[in-house]
Amino acid sequence: MSHIFHRNPRQQLPTAVGGEGIYLIDSTGRRYLDASGGAAVSCLGHGHPRIIKAIQQQAQTLAYAHTSFFTTEVAEALADRLIEHAPAGLDQAYFVSGGSEAIEAALKLARQYFVETGEPDRQYFIARRQSYHGNTLGALAIGGNAWRREPFLPILVPGHHVSPCYPYRDQREDESAEQYAQRLADELEARIVELGAGKVAAFVAETVVGATAGALAPVGGYLQKIRAVCDKYGVLLILDEVMSGMGRTGYLYACEEDGVSPDILCIAKGLGAGYQPIGAMLASRRIYDAIVGGSGFFQHGHTYIGHAIACAAALEVQQVIADDHLLDNVRARGEQLRASLRARFADHPHVGDIRGRGLFVGVELVADRHSKEPFAPSRRLHARIKQLAMQRGLLCYPMGGTVDGQRGDHVLLAPPFICTEADIELIVALLGDAIDAAIAES
Repeated sequence: MSHIFHRNPRQQLPTAVGGEGIYLIDSTGRRYLDASGGAAVSCLGHGHPRIIKAIQQQAQTLAYAHTSFFTTEVAEALADRLIEHAPAGLDQAYFVSGGSEAIEAALKLARQYFVETGEPDRQYFIARRQSYHGNTLGALAIGGNAWRREPFLPILVPGHHVSPCYPYRDQREDESAEQYAQRLADELEARIVELGAGKVAAFVAETVVGATAGALAPVGGYLQKIRAVCDKYGVLLILDEVMSGMGRTGYLYACEEDGVSPDILCIAKGLGAGYQPIGAMLASRRIYDAIVGGSGFFQHGHTYIGHAIACAAALEVQQVIADDHLLDNVRARGEQLRASLRARFADHPHVGDIRGRGLFVGVELVADRHSKEPFAPSRRLHARIKQLAMQRGLLCYPMGGTVDGQRGDHVLLAPPFICTEADIELIVALLGDAIDAAIAES
């Protein structure tokens, strides 16, 4: 009997004992093509020699120094690199241990910013339905994942939500992308006015929605219109790129493609590629200066922020991505993946939408392609697809509740940046077989 408190204690899990490139290997010697990078984490695959060497060298030099006493050379170097390539205005990096911590830091910084600048009434955060910002209480409070939130609602600070940018289901036939984007921006503005223009601290959004809705990318102009609404009312824009950032969409920062700079940006997952737990919150110079010129102290912190070994791993990950020109491969293989999926499922009656950017791709499943009616939640189609894919040696990331938190199924794909043309074709073939087999079951 395992003494680990597993996520699903009733489930018997295989034991991972090794990793080679895009494959994971279990204790029986079985190999699994990691087409989701775990949860869009392992962007360089497994066992990369340069990352392993960087971790070893840092451990031999300095493993840990508490940030209330010291900074470290490697943390400074990583911050310099991230800010050098960051969207305009972002100037300071705050290192944490993962995505949920990055969001928590962003929420607290936004609140403290307004306290420091004489607007203490700004206490509300607006996010979107069908979003996911993490599993800690603050992140759950603003998130829009109904299933994850429901058991904990009594202990969550009330969150405020507006519609997601979900063109497959919500854009009207008589509505252009520009009109749809404007309608969503108008909805946000109305909610800000309803709550009180001087009481809203920030709008929080995933640049490309990940696990909850399956690689939902914004329509053209959406984020620019959202940015304009935030600016009009003095509301901060916090973009969550924990899953979609650090090259996953083919751009180091996903919002580059939209031509938008947030006030605060959160990253994790692909930052350290799974070799060490690390995330970061990037903040604008304006926010940083307000803290420095006010109390002079960010009232937040965790024991392992700025961990030297984690920073060393992340720094080398980013260097490998640049040296090997992997963003070019992400864009090329992403186009191939979406094209191959569309060809495989062109006439499939139960594949409604194939979407995403770069190597961040979602496949939405429907009971009826014409009406877009989802499968009954009781069928748990997404869970069965995961099981059947794994039996075939494929790891993917299916989820349920795509439409409204209860109904709908999708599969999220986020293969490593190093994957080849042949890898993509194998992913599509194995996934296609798993989906067909799951749907064929009575």
